[in-house]
Amino acid sequence: MRVLGLLFLLCSLTEAGVSVSQRRKVVQSVNIRRNASSDSTPLQVGNGNFAFGADVTGLQTFKPYGILSSWCWHNFSLPTTINQTSVDDYTGVQWWTHGRLVTYAQPNPAQDDISTWLIKNPKRVNIGNVGFTFGRDNVIEADLKQKTQLLDLWSGKLSSSFVFNGSAVEVETSVDPDSDTVGISVESSLLKSGLGLFFDFPFPDNNKFNAPFVGVFNATSEHSTSLERISAHSATIKHSLGQTTYFTTITWEGGGTVSGPAAGTHRYFFTGSSSRLQLNVAFSPSPPPKVRGLLKVARASREWWESFWAAGAFIDLSAVKAENATELQRRIIVSQYLLAVNSASNNPPQESGLVNNGWYGKFHLEMNIWNSLPFARWGHFPLLWRSLPDMYSRFLQSSLDRARFQGYEGARWSKMTDPTGRSAPGEINSLLIWQQPHPMYFAEIEYRSFPNATTLSRWDKILTVTADFMASFAFFNTTTGVYDLGPPIYPVSENTNPNVTLNPTFELAYWRFGLDVATRWKTRQGLSVPTTWTTVRDKLAPLPVVDGTYAVYEGIRGMWTDNATTNDHPAMAGIYGLLPPPASGPPLDEAVLRKTAGKIKELWALEESYGWDFSMLAMNSLRLGDVEQAVEYLLHPIFQFDDAGYPVGGSRVPTPYFPNAASLLLATAMMAGGWDGAEGKHFPKGWDVEVEGFLPAM
Repeated sequence: MRVLGLLFLLCSLTEAGVSVSQRRKVVQSVNIRRNASSDSTPLQVGNGNFAFGADVTGLQTFKPYGILSSWCWHNFSLPTTINQTSVDDYTGVQWWTHGRLVTYAQPNPAQDDISTWLIKNPKRVNIGNVGFTFGRDNVIEADLKQKTQLLDLWSGKLSSSFVFNGSAVEVETSVDPDSDTVGISVESSLLKSGLGLFFDFPFPDNNKFNAPFVGVFNATSEHSTSLERISAHSATIKHSLGQTTYFTTITWEGGGTVSGPAAGTHRYFFTGSSSRLQLNVAFSPSPPPKVRGLLKVARASREWWESFWAAGAFIDLSAVKAENATELQRRIIVSQYLLAVNSASNNPPQESGLVNNGWYGKFHLEMNIWNSLPFARWGHFPLLWRSLPDMYSRFLQSSLDRARFQGYEGARWSKMTDPTGRSAPGEINSLLIWQQPHPMYFAEIEYRSFPNATTLSRWDKILTVTADFMASFAFFNTTTGVYDLGPPIYPVSENTNPNVTLNPTFELAYWRFGLDVATRWKTRQGLSVPTTWTTVRDKLAPLPVVDGTYAVYEGIRGMWTDNATTNDHPAMAGIYGLLPPPASGPPLDEAVLRKTAGKIKELWALEESYGWDFSMLAMNSLRLGDVEQAVEYLLHPIFQFDDAGYPVGGSRVPTPYFPNAASLLLATAMMAGGWDGAEGKHFPKGWDVEVEGFLPAM
């Protein structure tokens, strides 16, 4: 895998059409600048598995932004009403499903405490705060003058400066690409007369959404910290939260001491003796044997980010004289940076990344297609390979068990889960199905870049058990002579009655796509194709059409007249946008596609949208030949990105909501590389755009 990644990197560097110097110019043209702390988003440095969110001081002095990792999770104690072993006896809820009772992981009123505990646990932990102390209490941000801050995207370095009591303070912050270590450099005469650092440790809370801050600092009796060891140039602090324990190792150059905690707190302090401080803070599940020096962390960070930007695909809109192109360029560049910091994880990314905790910090596998696929489409496969296909292998046994327990073949992938692969109880969580064909999409995209036996072997087992479930899940309707999907199911939009939702358009199209890919996968290897796959695929119910448009699902009432049906995700657009035309069965009807797109633009409640709808609609517009409409969707006033490039969540989900940023990169990759049968650039007329490194979409 490492060899494949290196080969791809070398190819990207040698075949580049836009010089490295031009890439650097474009990237740095959208560097992020602030003069005050944000109340909603930090500036971040990170490596995909670890991220450090900073306020205007370059640390977490005034805003307790998170330091989040992929490994630090915590289980709250079981309620006293629950026996310590009874969580394993959680039964879920039974629903009638095609004439038989099927057990789903949903909150059980008879086991309310167990259900609630399983939904909320484990939860991702904010592993600490690092900030400045000023030698006196009650210093506020307004006491700082001449505040400036620059996040250099090309090097991944955050530079902050301010003046306090007439003296300048210069701060540089960066993160090691290979460990959970933040490097901090401070220059100020105040370091010899009161300016120091604090290290504080919060307790997790049980809120569903933590935006923008994670954890509480006043529940000091619920957890413990201790100064485990200290030397002339290092100190280690142990933090214990029940069964969760981790360590913070602080190393520095020159004179300095760590003391604490302050009475009634878990706050420790560093004081130095010179006007220059070079300090590293490393977080780990066990004390690390060695921590990189500050200069090595800064250099490693710079080299990693320079290689990131020099490799992979690129879009240069700098020659386009249009305001909307300038904003699109900003979103494209900053989204790549933010996804590399927040979503290039060993686990599937959560929708709030490593900024804050949404849905208790858990991740949603249906969102993985948006969150992770851009790494492949933009040529950064080593980042994709951090989690795929390994994630599916880690979750395989629980998914096999889930399907078997419900009476199906193969593996049923969960929706809302955590590093254990366990499905969090929930009606939508247990009945959503569009995450099921995702492995086929990932595998096929990888095969287009690496069409070899290694790719086929890496994904074969996963695709086999995925397709086995898909064929088993489809129900043969003896009246109509076709295979149905549902009920009970939730479609992409998650806002229909699951007991009447039958044959949703997107899921039917995606089911066919997945079975087509699984079939090709066996054929490429010279292996036999299970007849159940092709039988179900060839007899899938037709896509439902209402009034000349593709409907949300078969039999829906008031498709374009009921407000309840024209909100949330307009997934019908995804069948000819995110998905390619079907490789088997009847072709899509272009007239129906166009009328559907027109109705969505006219009647859909996009003002209530909060996610990736706009990018999906843009991809649909591109395939329909309307490039201007695609750009309009990508710059829709509801589809907002803040001053630091974070995708705004809106009223229904926390900010940031990274599927927005990821989906924008999928749409712009399609604009840059086209798709099968329409290869090449697809930008508005008159746009002078340079692109490189893109394969066509499917």
